Amino acid sequence: MATKTYLQAINEALRQEMERDSNVLIFGEDVGQFGGCFGVTQGLFDRFGEDRVRDTPITESAIVGAATGAAAAGLRPVAELMFVDFIGVALDQLFNQAAKMRYMFGGKAKIPMVLRMPQGAGVGAAAQHSQSLEAWFMHVPGLKVAIPATPYDAKGLLISAIRDDNPVIFLEHKMLYGTEGEVPDEEYTIDFGKAKVVKEGEDLTIVATSQMVLTALEAAEQLAKDGINAEVVDPRTLSPLDMDTILTSVEKTHALLIAHEAVKTAGPGAEIAARVAEDAFDQLDAPIVRVGAPFTPVPFSPPLEQAFIPGVEQIVKAAKKMRE
Repeated sequence: MATKTYLQAINEALRQEMERDSNVLIFGEDVGQFGGCFGVTQGLFDRFGEDRVRDTPITESAIVGAATGAAAAGLRPVAELMFVDFIGVALDQLFNQAAKMRYMFGGKAKIPMVLRMPQGAGVGAAAQHSQSLEAWFMHVPGLKVAIPATPYDAKGLLISAIRDDNPVIFLEHKMLYGTEGEVPDEEYTIDFGKAKVVKEGEDLTIVATSQMVLTALEAAEQLAKDGINAEVVDPRTLSPLDMDTILTSVEKTHALLIAHEAVKTAGPGAEIAARVAEDAFDQLDAPIVRVGAPFTPVPFSPPLEQAFIPGVEQIVKAAKKMRE
């Protein structure tokens, strides 16, 4: 397999699906000739033209509303918001329309739309352009939520998202765009609701999402030096959430640490922890521990921003404390 960046994998998935299905179209701010704020849609305007790769006004409500209407009418739109932070402008279109229409029409309507949104801190974009908001979308019935950590998963999950007949939230961490991994040239899909055991271990389960998967793997290497063999599990999708894989891991290791960049308060780790406590409490030898960002806006100051983002040291410290 060829080595490709996370960004290239997403771009390839978009191109291949647009070649396969003429109903797939892309729109959003600067996704056309400019190629997207982060370059993800580079080259697609030249390949498919302005009828299928369209720039929009800076109006998130219009972008999400148009995607919902286009999907209901039979197209398969892939809409992009430049930053996940702007979703607040379009919450009614997403939460009350896209997420509810199939249910309210008795299953007769399909809403095959994908909403791609970069999120996460690390690029000095400050409080209004750096949040991790995946927990918001997990809370809404009718939405599927994908949060890939690797180029391979990014391509496979995006192809699955585009082919799905339900609205999918596709979250891309900005700091992952330049990361590399092996990605097949051909099309492939990854099923939603299927977690991946990234590293096997027997002393501790670390469930991590998005960029924190890479951080967790680094932490696992350090823990191994101290004789702690950690297992790292990447859910890959948060709705549906593969609790079977997580519970199987916890039953083996008898300890659970959850790591995500979203703020710890009411973050995705809270849901995972609650479900494990409900279904596998007797399997735990120690309290469940969550590692997440502090309950504060993302700072602009580079040193403060780095202090905000959970790191290897925090995971290692938390894991060692669990073993005491």
